Amino acid sequence: MASPPTQALGGPGAMIPPAHAPAFLAAYGWAGATILPLAGDASFRRYFRVVLDGSTAVLMDAPPEQEDVTPFLAIAAHLGGLGLSAPEALAVDRDGGLLLLEDFGDRLVGPLLRGGGDGEAAIYRDAVTLLARLAEQPVPADLPAYDIAVMRREIGLFPEWYAPAVGLAVDLDGWTRAWDQVLTQVATPSPRVLVLRDYHVDNILLLERAGLRRLGLLDFQDALAGHRAYDLVSLLQDARRDVSSALEAEMLTVYAQEAGIDDVDALRCAYEILGAQRNTKILGIFTRLWKRDGKRSYLPMQPRVWGYLERNLAHPALAPVTQWFAANVPAEMRAAAWRKTSA
Repeated sequence: MASPPTQALGGPGAMIPPAHAPAFLAAYGWAGATILPLAGDASFRRYFRVVLDGSTAVLMDAPPEQEDVTPFLAIAAHLGGLGLSAPEALAVDRDGGLLLLEDFGDRLVGPLLRGGGDGEAAIYRDAVTLLARLAEQPVPADLPAYDIAVMRREIGLFPEWYAPAVGLAVDLDGWTRAWDQVLTQVATPSPRVLVLRDYHVDNILLLERAGLRRLGLLDFQDALAGHRAYDLVSLLQDARRDVSSALEAEMLTVYAQEAGIDDVDALRCAYEILGAQRNTKILGIFTRLWKRDGKRSYLPMQPRVWGYLERNLAHPALAPVTQWFAANVPAEMRAAAWRKTSA
């Protein structure tokens, strides 16, 4: 889970530009530019705004020993080729892990909505329509699959990090059996679509562009080829903000209409399964960010994620997983545990 470029994160010195950044910028016509911190995120990437003579760009610092900029560049080019708004790469230093990107500005949708901005339903409608249009296009030929092996690895973060953090000893064999019964229903979709994986309002900027191009896309470097419902979950069960069940249901209907899906019940079934998978993964990731990386800022989001997961687990398709959670994770070790920890 990544945080978009909105504010500096991390400890003292965390947002000092890398030493080789000025030379990189000078080589591409930005000598003497001011480098201002924008954000770090849940990965090792950091972002800076570069300012020179009234022009701006965004500098991405992705240390090559921990990050590879190639997937970002490939997906950005693919999205741009489809007529969508992904930041254009202005300069690239693969060995140094630096990208100079088109600056989409500061109108990030999440903060706009949190600040009481109008147009929530219209923005979400455009966002789900974009997903419907994206699903109509073939995925890049070399894009890895978001298959059951990846899903298993991701949900494994829950017993690995979450369970010990709250003092739980869990039934791992039962965990595997329960999830395998459920995930096989969504692991081999036809067709596979481009899944951006972190598609939510804190990764979308509003641009002065027409149509769906008004949505500036960020944080898509981990894209895979998978089920069309996954990005709907990412958008409508947002770890960072409350999305009402009414808006969620309305947007699922909009998506079905835009995508020409007649079997809305099947879409909802896949949505709930992938919601349970994603939210279980997030609970593990946020715990790992706390325990391993010392990032406590994610802990207040855990109760919200639990709320979404409880909604997912109410769907009949999740019965084996729901039963596992009932037997292994008491109520006081769910949302309640994090309200105390993050207080």
